[in-house]
Amino acid sequence: MTDLLHKVGRFASRRRLFVLVAWILVIVSLVGANKGLGSSAVDNFEVPGVESQQARDLLSQRFPQKAGATAMVVFHVPNGGISEQKYGAGIAATIDEIRALDHVTSVVDPLATPVTQSQDGTTAVAAVQFDQSTAELGHPALGSLTATAGPARAVGVQTEFGGELPTVLKEQSTGPAEAIGVIAALVILLITFRSIIAMALPLLTAAAGLITGISAIGLLAGVIEIPTVAPRLGMMIGLGVGIDYALFVLSRHRDQVIDGMPIEESIARTNATAGNAVVIAGMTVVIAILGLKFAGIPFVAALGYSASIVVAIAVAVAVTLLPAMLSFVGPRILPRHLRQGESNRVTRMDSNGERAAGAEGASTTDRPPSGWVRWAHWVAHHPWRSSIAATAVLLIAAIPLGGMHLGQADAGSQPSDTTQRKAYDLLDASFGPGFNGPLLIVADLGSGGDPVALERIVDSVRADPGVKAVGPPQINDANDTALITAIPKTTPQDQATADLVHRLRADTLPSAVRGGNTEVYVGGPTAGFVDQSDKIAARLPWFIAGVVGLSFLLLMIVFRSLLVPLKAAILNLLSIAAAYGVVVAVFQWGWGRSLIGLEESVPIASFVPMMMFAILFGLSMDYEVFILSRIREEHLAGRSNIDSVVAGLGATAKVITAAALIMVSVFLGFVGSPDPVVKMMGVGLATAVTLDATIVRMVLLPATMALVGEPNWWLPKWLDRVLPHMDVEGGVDSGPSSLEAPSLEA
Repeated sequence: MTDLLHKVGRFASRRRLFVLVAWILVIVSLVGANKGLGSSAVDNFEVPGVESQQARDLLSQRFPQKAGATAMVVFHVPNGGISEQKYGAGIAATIDEIRALDHVTSVVDPLATPVTQSQDGTTAVAAVQFDQSTAELGHPALGSLTATAGPARAVGVQTEFGGELPTVLKEQSTGPAEAIGVIAALVILLITFRSIIAMALPLLTAAAGLITGISAIGLLAGVIEIPTVAPRLGMMIGLGVGIDYALFVLSRHRDQVIDGMPIEESIARTNATAGNAVVIAGMTVVIAILGLKFAGIPFVAALGYSASIVVAIAVAVAVTLLPAMLSFVGPRILPRHLRQGESNRVTRMDSNGERAAGAEGASTTDRPPSGWVRWAHWVAHHPWRSSIAATAVLLIAAIPLGGMHLGQADAGSQPSDTTQRKAYDLLDASFGPGFNGPLLIVADLGSGGDPVALERIVDSVRADPGVKAVGPPQINDANDTALITAIPKTTPQDQATADLVHRLRADTLPSAVRGGNTEVYVGGPTAGFVDQSDKIAARLPWFIAGVVGLSFLLLMIVFRSLLVPLKAAILNLLSIAAAYGVVVAVFQWGWGRSLIGLEESVPIASFVPMMMFAILFGLSMDYEVFILSRIREEHLAGRSNIDSVVAGLGATAKVITAAALIMVSVFLGFVGSPDPVVKMMGVGLATAVTLDATIVRMVLLPATMALVGEPNWWLPKWLDRVLPHMDVEGGVDSGPSSLEAPSLEA
């Protein structure tokens, strides 16, 4: 791999115009293809093999009029009654327009149905039934539905749209997230490199990769259903890793040029070393994210496909386009004061402060020990104290994880100015919180029907303490399938509602149909989200074990060690657990939620822990690979374990800190999104990267490396012979390391 990347780097340097034009053609082609052949993202929350899906399938087969999506149109007047003549004409006209819409099979007229009016008479709701799912209907159906509000609003009736269709297909606003991340990256890169060109290159290459990746996601949406949150998450991840990967490559090249290495040779060797580390780190991220396929849920797998495409393209850009761009800028990658020749070259020192063999420059006093070297020296010589303190911080942060409640945020968590939130609040105040998340109970009555069993089902459900009301059964023409609507007493996202679903399935309904041939299923969107959470919770441990196992194997091959990948896995699990704890504390417990624009506590979206783990485990491995590859490089050069830890950490800490700051800034920018799921991902990813780049990489990693000593690099000989070789340091003679810093013992 290193030889190949060395050749790719040299080719990109010598044929820079060809590489640049090729990338431009790729980008333009993908953008054009996406516009012509791509498709819009759509949310389809089907979960194969669960009870809510069985209920939907049964309705589709026997009662198709009730199998599609639903919506609720809420009418409200501040004074008087909703049925007054001055309001009635406008409401009736809106209802007529809704009935005339494509795919609408029925509309419950609130003026003719007293049960759909609130007790004070100021609010009424019209239930709308479609013949297709939300994924099949798409945003045009929502636009047509909301356009019918005109007549009612014209006579002074507040008209809002809630329920399944408007909530699932809500508009995804973009906000200032990208601008915040880019501005922060500009500032951090400028401080790090003191060069406008060096500042611009990572952003330009990240932008190229991001445009390519988002276009590829659009093309993928033409083949499979991609959730609406996928492009948003892809943008978040693409900006973060794209800038980070470019930063690591650029930093290595820049320091080699400072040491006097010719531009072309430096580009080739950088690609064989830092570029190789980027490829290995990117492979780890892609492996982790593709593991989402094993969740067994199509839309979660689609999130994995989308994110992995963006990461893979970011890697490709970093090892092909970036080397070409580095060749274009030449020595201008350096600040002006470092382009003056031999007198300004930085001398490479070993960890004892002596000039390394082959190093050029002046005396060993030219570069005093940096703050990072002093820090690494202190941690390496106080490993127990450092390890205990850092572990305690992570464990305390992880405490809330024990109370994590998986679910789905309902429309009550949407911004207060959206029609979905207004409809939710009106229904909550007028009919009770459970009206926003009814349960659909589907009964298979058999060929002859069973009215006695149906009556027992209704009575049993009505008697449950968690049920507020039960509607009359709706029976299909064949008299073999019934649909019963049950209104819970609690909100859709409440844990009590999930408990109700489990209780109905495990006890209430089986008791009601015992001894007969009737089968009953609890379905509807609310039950579907409960099933989704249960399925993900059941598979999450296996998913984590699989990702950790594959990553352990990859790192064992790369670093030829058993303990290094084992410690990496444990440390990554600690930092991710701490990030989970912070997410639970903020979103479930409500700690500081007002600071991120969240109006109420929400459950943790069921797929967020799995998605977070996949991304975070992969990203944390980025820093692990970059630091450990440098430590191993120093160790293979003949240094002791502690000296290699000090030199390796001192050499990479500044760049890793800058990379982490950029990534955290990008992730925090997305916290401004109105979507709670995007907020969760932003807070969780930013927290994890912060903890990983500080407590884990700067404290726990060097401390545990120092504690273990030389056995860090032990690998049984028989295993060494069996494992394939993947040299992360580079298979070419790269000469002395430019980033090496002197020890405090100098």
